[in-house]
Amino acid sequence: MEMSRKEGMARALPVQDARIYPRGGLDVLSRAEVARLRDASSGGMHELLRRCALAVLTSGSASDDPRAARDLYPDFDIQVAQQDRGVRIDLSNAPAMAFVDGEIIRGIAELLFSVVRDLAYMAIELGPEYASDLETSEGVTNAVFGVLRNAHILQPSEPNLVVCWGGHSISREEYLYTKQVGYELGLRGQDICTGCGPGAMKGPMKGATIAHAKQRKGNMRYIGITEPGIIAAESPNPIVNHLVIMPDIEKRLEAFVRLGHGIIVFPGGVGTAEEILYLLGILLREENQALPFPLIFSGPAIAAPYFEQIDRFIRLTLGEQAAERYEIIIGDPVAVARKMAQGIKRVREYRLAHKDSFFFNWSVEIPAEYQHPFVPTHEAMAALDLHRGRPAPELAADLRRAFSGIVAGNVKEEGMRRIEEFGPFKIHGDAEMMHALDGLLRAFVEQRRMKIAGDYRPCYQVVT
Repeated sequence: MEMSRKEGMARALPVQDARIYPRGGLDVLSRAEVARLRDASSGGMHELLRRCALAVLTSGSASDDPRAARDLYPDFDIQVAQQDRGVRIDLSNAPAMAFVDGEIIRGIAELLFSVVRDLAYMAIELGPEYASDLETSEGVTNAVFGVLRNAHILQPSEPNLVVCWGGHSISREEYLYTKQVGYELGLRGQDICTGCGPGAMKGPMKGATIAHAKQRKGNMRYIGITEPGIIAAESPNPIVNHLVIMPDIEKRLEAFVRLGHGIIVFPGGVGTAEEILYLLGILLREENQALPFPLIFSGPAIAAPYFEQIDRFIRLTLGEQAAERYEIIIGDPVAVARKMAQGIKRVREYRLAHKDSFFFNWSVEIPAEYQHPFVPTHEAMAALDLHRGRPAPELAADLRRAFSGIVAGNVKEEGMRRIEEFGPFKIHGDAEMMHALDGLLRAFVEQRRMKIAGDYRPCYQVVT
């Protein structure tokens, strides 16, 4: 690796140039593959590559503003160059925080290679010429499988992967609780998968690292699954050792469900609510009702009111049957880990009986309305059918879209631009449901679950 120090007096923050030679999958490409990768990274996908790479290079930052890193490092650039033995990544004006004594931090370099790998795969294997393949439910699932396989995530092994959902903006006490749960999971040999960012996405991984060390566990997996629209707002935390960038939020959510053997939900905001509604909507479908899928809501004692409100909202909108699919455990990390281990044991028995793989859940049926990308325009948000009396899986799909739109308005650059230009999204629906939704969102605002820092200006208006 060749490197030089940039020392411009006009720069607000120190930067460096670097030349990096990837290890692993990117160094065994054919010349044709390297040329296609280079073309993809230098064409229309270049700005996306630049934005995602900058998010990785500023890993650990406390901001959830997707524009912050770009404004701090306006001259940053990344180029993928071709050479006979593979590819070379050239960084210019890269954040100095990614380097130690002139050398890029190895973990950050690995995450950077993951960014190049996944974006190149999207451009080459999921490009416009394959659009018709993504029109069917089977085609989308095959695409999810392809991205995960290309990232070397699908490893035949005993079921032990726990997906942890929760917010990036949580209290210190809630964060410490997620670490305690992660520790107890790690003692029981469980690996961790999260959305890869800070807060409840980092805590379980951090706790598990100590437990895995105590148990002398090898091949620890701390999987972070993100998507291009959100990675800049939720930069990967330093513990992630397997980063995967899915093409969009719907494929990201499907990846969680297909990979994980059980899910724990910690306190969070609208993104966490979106994840809950996505999963419950799928599990409520008749085809999935017999499918074992351990789902636990958990947090410290101070989070009890949060989960009570979430529980009330679910019962009001999706019914008592939805509440039967999860268990709420407050203030007891050991009980959470034990219950999850018991649930994963049932998952193992079920998959053996049904001849399903341990590393990818083919058995769960995910319908097309949960797979097709939802673009949260003002028109699309206003058109959501949020009325009681609809089948629970269909209502859950539209409720999920409502929360997804708010996430976009909060932390995704395109969504933020729409709000700045046209004002807040307007959400219409059943009066009782809208009253409950408004109360839930107001609680998120009051508890500072919408934004890490600064005053929060709602990107939505609930029409009651």
